[in-house]
Amino acid sequence: MNDESLDRVKQAIRDAGLRATPARMATLQLLRESDAPLTHAVVADHLSASGVDKATAFRNLSDLVEAGLLRRTEVGDHVWRFEAVSAKHNSGHPHFLCVDCGTVSCLDDVKLTASSQRASEKVGKVTEILLRGHCNDCL
Repeated sequence: MNDESLDRVKQAIRDAGLRATPARMATLQLLRESDAPLTHAVVADHLSASGVDKATAFRNLSDLVEAGLLRRTEVGDHVWRFEAVSAKHNSGHPHFLCVDCGTVSCLDDVKLTASSQRASEKVGKVTEILLRGHCNDCL
């Protein structure tokens, strides 16, 4: 992590009204660098090398979600996954879940068509789209 990136992470945490602790900064940086949502277990495993225990990792994930810096999602497998809120991921976006290996990927460019949007608005507001299938590695 370069100093400029570290400064942006620190400032984002402070701007959200939280203390910029080393564990929070490492958590946010990890999720900002990730291409896919990460589970608490993956985050905790990654941060354990720097001495962060699982309970602290979970508290920091929860704090960063509440502060609006992370988004928490569940893709039907009863496991919470976390991803950074950014210009790229500033609102809900579709995810792809591999039914074989469980990998979750972001599908940033997939959008509802105008007619699908109108049809869904008759029922309610779409907050998340989940596509399930077989990833290329499992085919």
